[in-house]
Amino acid sequence: MATFKYVAVGPDGKRATGVLKGSSVDGVTESLTRQGYEVQSVKAEGRNLLQLELTAAKVDLVELSNFSRQMAAFIKAGVPILDALEIIRAETKDKKLGQVLVDVMDSLRFGESFAGAMATHSKALPAFYVSVLRSAEATGELDVVMAQLGRYIERDVEARRSIRSALTYPGLVMGLALAVVLVLVLFVLPRFKVFFESFNAELPLPTRILLGFTDFVTAWYPVIAGVLLVLVIAVIAGLRTERGRLLRDRFLLAMPVVGDVVRYMVIERFCRILTSMIKAGVPIPEALNLASSGANNRVYERSIATARTEMLEGGGMSRPIARTKLFPGAVTQMMRVGEETGTLDDQLENVSEFYEKELQHKLKRLTSLFEPAMVIMVGVVVGFVAVALLSAIYGVFNQVNVQ
Repeated sequence: MATFKYVAVGPDGKRATGVLKGSSVDGVTESLTRQGYEVQSVKAEGRNLLQLELTAAKVDLVELSNFSRQMAAFIKAGVPILDALEIIRAETKDKKLGQVLVDVMDSLRFGESFAGAMATHSKALPAFYVSVLRSAEATGELDVVMAQLGRYIERDVEARRSIRSALTYPGLVMGLALAVVLVLVLFVLPRFKVFFESFNAELPLPTRILLGFTDFVTAWYPVIAGVLLVLVIAVIAGLRTERGRLLRDRFLLAMPVVGDVVRYMVIERFCRILTSMIKAGVPIPEALNLASSGANNRVYERSIATARTEMLEGGGMSRPIARTKLFPGAVTQMMRVGEETGTLDDQLENVSEFYEKELQHKLKRLTSLFEPAMVIMVGVVVGFVAVALLSAIYGVFNQVNVQ
């Protein structure tokens, strides 16, 4: 049960306010009406922990894409928004989205607009989503824009899946390499050390280096584990700060090969979000601000904020964007053509589609370079261990035969 604060006019004609427990806004309203009150407003005053967890987290993007497409179809067919929301809520598998839709329906029953009701859950939705809905509702093209949002989110999900799938195999190889090293150092090599010491033989340099490393790890592993844990915590804490995110993004952009992948990823997302917002009628300054945030890169976000300021001073969009030197010349040229011909949304869509394809090629290239590098690294580690052990065994038996 949640707590609701109400404002109503009592049977005696006097204004009454108070707090009631109930499961929903409708339930509290119905209860007050039965008592003879004329309800003016009912708002949730507090929510239990489960509700806070459900609405604070992000809605699953696949479910949000399906919701956008279904809403577009229902609105186009003339189905009332409340009925459409109830149908979708009953079918959705995502609890977060279901809770959001319940609250949105309650707000709609009290006269709130659809975009305004969705805006109260901005933390659960992508940053640009609510702004696009507001503009679409104002222009009367909510069905068209909802369909566009569904397509955009679907393509964004596909892009994320392709990135994850491209990095899965290299990640598995790296994990395997680490597991091999740990097994050798913690279990295999200590037994060989006992074996070699039993012969009291002089060992080759590679073997002494390997056994020395094993002794160090075995003796100091609690300290090593503690230091690694502190470093991981420090990195995670640093990445939650603005400066930490900025340093991370600068580092990623400066890396060879990886930097190109990150750059293409950011440009593709920026152009696609900007396209969706311009088509929905969102003012370009606001669209730039939200698109730069959606690109999820602090270096680009800061530079685009500077470009936005210049644009507001009358400099257009393409020239300030070009001065950031973060976008290739072809991109800014297409922006300029779009501004001059009034086809900025179409030009940006062409750019996003081009960079989407190029991103796939870059990911394949990164994977093709990363996979052999990991295999070579594992081979070097295992090869060094094999040479060190075999040379030691051969030397020990030679010394035993001589004696």
